[in-house]
Amino acid sequence: MGDLAKLTSGLKARQVTRWVKFVVAMLGLNGCGSLQPSGAPGRAAGHGAASPRLFDASAVYRSLGALVGGGTLPFVASVRYLAGPTPDSTLALFSVSLTNQTLTFQRRGDAEFVAEYHVEASFWRDSTNLQPVRQISSDEQVRVRNFQETLRNDESVIFQQFIAVPPGVYTVGALVRDRNGPAFARAERIDTVPRFDAPGLSKPVAVYTAEGRLGRGVPPRLVANPRATLPYGPDSMHFYVEHYGGEGADTEIAAIEARVVDAGKQELWRDSVPLAGSQDVAWATIVIVPSKLPVGAAELQTVAGRDTTRARFLVSFSNQWVITNFDEMMSLLRYFDRQDWVDSLRRSTPERRPDVWRDFWKATDPVPLTPENEALDDYFRRVQQANIRFPDEGGPGWLTERGEVFITLGEADEMIDLTNTMERSGMRVLRWTYTSQKLTLYFQDQTGFSHFRLTPSSRSDYQRVLMHVRQSRQ
Repeated sequence: MGDLAKLTSGLKARQVTRWVKFVVAMLGLNGCGSLQPSGAPGRAAGHGAASPRLFDASAVYRSLGALVGGGTLPFVASVRYLAGPTPDSTLALFSVSLTNQTLTFQRRGDAEFVAEYHVEASFWRDSTNLQPVRQISSDEQVRVRNFQETLRNDESVIFQQFIAVPPGVYTVGALVRDRNGPAFARAERIDTVPRFDAPGLSKPVAVYTAEGRLGRGVPPRLVANPRATLPYGPDSMHFYVEHYGGEGADTEIAAIEARVVDAGKQELWRDSVPLAGSQDVAWATIVIVPSKLPVGAAELQTVAGRDTTRARFLVSFSNQWVITNFDEMMSLLRYFDRQDWVDSLRRSTPERRPDVWRDFWKATDPVPLTPENEALDDYFRRVQQANIRFPDEGGPGWLTERGEVFITLGEADEMIDLTNTMERSGMRVLRWTYTSQKLTLYFQDQTGFSHFRLTPSSRSDYQRVLMHVRQSRQ
């Protein structure tokens, strides 16, 4: 399992529970926690023009029903509901997913770096009311052992708290603020808090780990997965679901039927999952292997008797970059160093893709012990930057020749616009110099519309240097 550590949320869950003591409770039993796995550096995603979903996943997560904070402190939050001690008191699980990279860390002594943040969740009946019906707020700390961990841009912090809320329609708001800097973000959405006053099922809750409960008066022990997302490959997606019996129940139900459907409601996967617990509160953990599903958004349906509940989730090629289309992935990897592995992916059959993707990840990962694939992270970061820096040619910046050179060779040591010295030809010329490679490249705009192309001799020099650079990186 060590070789696949970066692909397994199971490992992440074990890291979470090892790093932080998980405490949960509700209202009088209030509990919360920031869950901090261990890991290594990453880089933050931003917005680009080639594939907006890759660099701005907000719309994707909102389509899953999440609260998405943007701006200077992006976060993804979810609210899920379970039965409370009475029908008038529903147990709401509020959880937030953050990345270390968005927080301000300060060095404390010689052994650790500490970040502090403030989080709030509010349930409003009416915008004219001065006070929310329910509100939680908490000041939290994130402690890591070295500077590299402060740079992680994967899901490295999870905050969660249970709160009892009366059933009804609310505007649910979430706010996260960096206590050591100016960054903050907020989000809100209309949501309905259900009443659990009859036998039936809860909606499935995406989790990393879960243990059921003995009754409705105490919350379950679980670690939420606010993004409801899992990287494509051999690992599994976990959902926690409860069944409530009691007066009016038909018969005692021993198992629930679980199935996954795509956007067209075509069934992709099915299983029967036994229930544990009592007739009052029974529970099950549903395990779905993403390798049996195509990448993209899907819906989990759980059925018990005449009751059906649903939850949407996402299978992506990466848990940091929202890529949910195989052809899109192949297009984005056109400049990646290991084209031998890209070709293997391209030639693989749909049935073989999970195994080939696992081998691709392992072969291209320069630091196998960390949760990220640093080579892919660095590559996608340069794709993102190319989109931002070279948008003036009428298409995605990363598909321009300047984008190609920037992505494959990185930042040039010197970039000079020679236009003023080339007035005779009337042609705009850019010169890029890579000192360590002893490479000088010229880009010409022969049309006058900022469509820069490498000169033939520069293209030849570039290909020669690129071949040597790729050989040195393998």
